[in-house]
Amino acid sequence: MPNESLRTLIRESNALKGTAAASSRLAARRRLRFALITGLAALLVLIVSSTVFTTAPHSLSGHLVLAGPTIGFLLLAVTCIRATAAEVDDLFRWRGGRNAGSTARMLVTIIGYLFAGLGALDLMAVPIGHLLVGGAIAGIVVGIAAQQSLGNVFAGIVLLMARPFAIGNHIRVRSGALGGEFHGTVVAMSLTYVSISTPDGILKVPNSSLLAVAVGPWHPESEANTVITTDATEPAMADQSS
Repeated sequence: MPNESLRTLIRESNALKGTAAASSRLAARRRLRFALITGLAALLVLIVSSTVFTTAPHSLSGHLVLAGPTIGFLLLAVTCIRATAAEVDDLFRWRGGRNAGSTARMLVTIIGYLFAGLGALDLMAVPIGHLLVGGAIAGIVVGIAAQQSLGNVFAGIVLLMARPFAIGNHIRVRSGALGGEFHGTVVAMSLTYVSISTPDGILKVPNSSLLAVAVGPWHPESEANTVITTDATEPAMADQSS
């Protein structure tokens, strides 16, 4: 028991050291700090301009005055979006490979540019109420039509962040919906599918299905030893029965 407690303390200490090292590496990333600084600056420009210019301009000079803060906000927002997308790309490439990183970067870029465009329209005193209502209706329609695909995307994000397995791991999957139990090696992970190399070939499993099943490590060596032991035991049992 004392040895087990000591081993537990050592594991917890190593985990804390790993967390501290990861936090220090995260804080040392210039691109991440640059994204935070430019994002806060863009938000500050948006808040100050919305507070100062409370009425819509009715002349050319008034629109020109608003153009300055709007251009500054767009420059800061685009810089922040590009830096954030690059950081997300690196994170998802490290966890799930190139495909996952590229897809995550595209999603962050699209969403970021959408919010930046709405912020710029608001700074230019363009009414965006109808745009927001239309966008909400379109989002509901798209969400209903692409429910399964969006479910795979969100499940992929959960798998990449929780990381129950990684590329190169040997895993065993138990699921009645997927035809029982199978095992294989994870060869690729994306925001929609996980590719598993099985004895029957490459199997692409949707992320939503994989998130709802039991997944555990699979050791090919132990299974091979079990097969050898079983094969060696069968003749002995046959001799005893005879």
